[in-house]
Parts: sequence; structure tokens; C-alpha cells
Amino acid sequence: DVIEAYLQTSFNVDKVKSELNNEHSQFFMAWDEEDAIGYLKVNFTDAQTELQEEDSLEIERIYVLADYHGKKIGQLLYDKAIEIAIENQKKSIWLGVWEENPKAIRFYEKNGFVPFSKHIFKMGDEEQTDLMMRKILG
Repeated sequence: DVIEAYLQTSFNVDKVKSELNNEHSQFFMAWDEEDAIGYLKVNFTDAQTELQEEDSLEIERIYVLADYHGKKIGQLLYDKAIEIAIENQKKSIWLGVWEENPKAIRFYEKNGFVPFSKHIFKMGDEEQTDLMMRKILG
């Protein structure tokens, strides 16, 4: 299964430990009482997956459990990413989003992002095309 292979590669214990210990990445969790319902991962400088620009911040992941879609949890996590970028005096914020995810693309467009490039995202053995989107801050 393609998704299972991706999860094993991207979220195994060693990989997650390495990401958590990277001083240029930050993680934030969204909670409903004691239940984790979503999380945000942002990257600075050389932790960025593509651009690695000193004056930009990457949103690598915003994940929200399906039961919480439409409840503004993604917006809350996104707003936290913007807050971090502004606090760190970044000029832009960028991300990659699967080109076949119109709901996510609309979310980012609504928040002021525009496409600037594309890149290939490997999901197991499959290659998917991500839109790279950026928002200029300030």
C-alpha cells in the first residue's frame, strides 16, 4: 500500500526523533481536551525541504483529523505559522500542496498564497505533483 509505505518512511521513530531534535524545525499540536487532533510543522533555514531561504519560513505540514475538518483547526494552526514567521521577521512563507487537493489549495489561496512553482512529491513509489505556493508577508 502506497500510503502505508509513505507513513513507514516519513513517520518512523528515528525519523520523527530526528525532526523533533532539529533546532530549525518547530512543532505545534492542536488539542481537544486530552486528544491530539492536529499538528503543524514549520521549518527555518536549512531544515526547509526545498527553498532553504534565510528570509522565508516553510509550512511543511498542517494535518487535522478528519472529524475536525471544517471546525477552524487548520486555520488556527495556519495562524500560528504566520505568527511565527512574523515574530522571526520572515519576508515570506511557503508550502507544497498536492495539485489534486482543491480544498487545500482554496484554503491557501483564501489566505493569500499564490502558486510559484511545482515539484514532485514521492508517496511510496508514486510520484505526485505538488504546487508550491508562497505568501509575501508585511
